Amino acid sequence: MIKPTGSHTSLLVLERITKRFGGVTALDNVAFDLRQGEIHALLGENGAGKSTLIKILAGVYTPDAGIIRIDDQIVHIRDVADADRFGIRVIHQELSLAPNLSAAENIYLGREPTRCGWLDRRKMDEDAQILIEQLGMSEIRDVGATVSDLSVAQRQLVEIARALSCQAKILVLDEPTSSLAEAETEALFSTLKRLRSQSVGIIYISHRLEEITRLADRITVLRDGRSMGTQTTAHIHQRELIKWMVGRDIVDHFHRPPHKPGNVALEVNGLVSSKIHDVSFQLHYGEILGLAGLVGSGRSELARAIFGIDPFTAGEIRIDGKPIVLTSPRAALDAGIVLVPEDRRKEGLVMIQSVGFNISLPWTAEWISFCTPNERKRIEIIDHAVNNFEIKLDHINQCIDGLSGGNQQKVLVGRWMEHLPKILILDEPTRGIDVGAREEMFNFISDLVEQGVAILFISSDLAEVINVCHHVALYRDGHILKTVTPDAISLETIMEQLTGARIHETD
Repeated sequence: MIKPTGSHTSLLVLERITKRFGGVTALDNVAFDLRQGEIHALLGENGAGKSTLIKILAGVYTPDAGIIRIDDQIVHIRDVADADRFGIRVIHQELSLAPNLSAAENIYLGREPTRCGWLDRRKMDEDAQILIEQLGMSEIRDVGATVSDLSVAQRQLVEIARALSCQAKILVLDEPTSSLAEAETEALFSTLKRLRSQSVGIIYISHRLEEITRLADRITVLRDGRSMGTQTTAHIHQRELIKWMVGRDIVDHFHRPPHKPGNVALEVNGLVSSKIHDVSFQLHYGEILGLAGLVGSGRSELARAIFGIDPFTAGEIRIDGKPIVLTSPRAALDAGIVLVPEDRRKEGLVMIQSVGFNISLPWTAEWISFCTPNERKRIEIIDHAVNNFEIKLDHINQCIDGLSGGNQQKVLVGRWMEHLPKILILDEPTRGIDVGAREEMFNFISDLVEQGVAILFISSDLAEVINVCHHVALYRDGHILKTVTPDAISLETIMEQLTGARIHETD
């Protein structure tokens, strides 16, 4: 735990901020202040009002009531240009990069260097490379690479670099480490601490309490759109923070169900592709197999290959002992395999459609017969998912983009439970969701395992992998190094294996 280093000079003061959407009050008289040279954490469950508050700072929304002060002057942030003029830089949880441009072009978009009136691409690339090296973002090896070709983690690093390329006075980060490996997270923390020493004020939003207690000077908690309180990090415990957030005690949100494995559900033998190198493993019914690997190791590519999205050049997949050809996601679904992808907005959900549309989409064959929809059956399918997963929404015709990240994730997982799959692949299932939603997710996973479902669990949070899974496959550079039981390995040993470091060596 760190000691506060910020001054008592306020950069930003929010007083009685209120925001309503129709009959729903998203923020109710919220108070918040940010000091120079301070990292101030903003916590709360999904739907607590955090995203609404930072969108007000970003100029996306305007408050219905309240006062915003910057450097003790009342200001009005009417749009993104105003936020930029006041030195506010916001990195949203859902990235806003131009996928057809390079990493360097995204970093300097709108501020491109010119020479004699022409774009100086060489200088732009050189400046971007220097910035990436200064920030310790070694994962971005080529600033000239097109963003659409980068992984989710790499795209998030580009977004962070773009914000930090400006001289920000107030920096807001919404779940910045949700797709980052441990080494990348540490590099980001070093960057934020350096900015703090330069009197930058940082608002840090994360559901990972261990990050908050390590990094933040003060913590403010929102619940149901209201301020629950502000406290210095050194004077509050994680259990108290959780109680502030959810209104109850959560002693341990990890739930590893009893290990009662059945027959082999999924067998992968010698799978090979451009990013997968001779991978073999078995997954039993009633078992959770964790795949522990760093970002860029090929974890998601393995999941996509098993689900029939990406082709592989050699190897065999067996289900229930029988070889099966999975040339498409439709074939995988027919075989009883379901994939919940890492990027729910781009690969999992249709963001411009309603909650009901997204839930009922996989089951159109059940509620549409001879081109005639059965609305009663469709509503039954939607209500089943909404009620079982306690999805918070105004109505089923609400656009899914208006739900919190946690509720979007519930839709993504819950829609597949109309009929239980044989094999469920979860790629970063708790990314960007709060402790309460995580507890619900792990309870749900436990229930599925007890019903005999086989689960392949992929997560950047190694504590999750160790505490939830029955076996852990250590995955590096497209290889499974070995498979172990959680009790036989520590977080430190996992990192040593995954990075190739020699933590225990001495000079």
